[in-house]
Amino acid sequence: IKRTLARLQKRPQVKQNEFVSGEEFIFLGKSYSLEVRDDTDQPLYLRDGFILNAKERSRGRALFIEWYKKEAKNIIAERVEWWARRFCLAYRLVNITCANRRWGSCSPTDRLNFSWRLVMAPISVIDYVVVHELAHITHKNHSKRFWSRVKAMYPDHKAAKTWLRANEVMLNL
Repeated sequence: IKRTLARLQKRPQVKQNEFVSGEEFIFLGKSYSLEVRDDTDQPLYLRDGFILNAKERSRGRALFIEWYKKEAKNIIAERVEWWARRFCLAYRLVNITCANRRWGSCSPTDRLNFSWRLVMAPISVIDYVVVHELAHITHKNHSKRFWSRVKAMYPDHKAAKTWLRANEVMLNL
């Protein structure tokens, strides 16, 4: 408990987004600046930076969540398919959730769930979480055999796990 509390106290404090020009938003591990503009028809899009329609600023958080969810569905589903094919694993479904406290989960019926926030992380970290959940298809626990399977599938899993722990506070709106 003391170790966890010490780790949590070391986390940088992130201020609440105001959805104003100059704010930074993360996508696939890279930071992009936001520009709020009057001259766009689209509510929100990414092109060298995020562009938010000024008329939609009051819905900024909802628009970002919607955008991240859409991107997460495409990117994470593609990564799950790639890794599952590589290791001959069968899963039922990929679902994107609003989970705050877990990056992914695997149901007893092999349905894979991932938080949309994960798409803010670098691909290497997304791959680690995907592999972690796919390993649960074979081992429905966190036993030594489970971790051996994760290591065999993704040898750099410890670095990705460390990155996620160190940066998880930034992967939010």
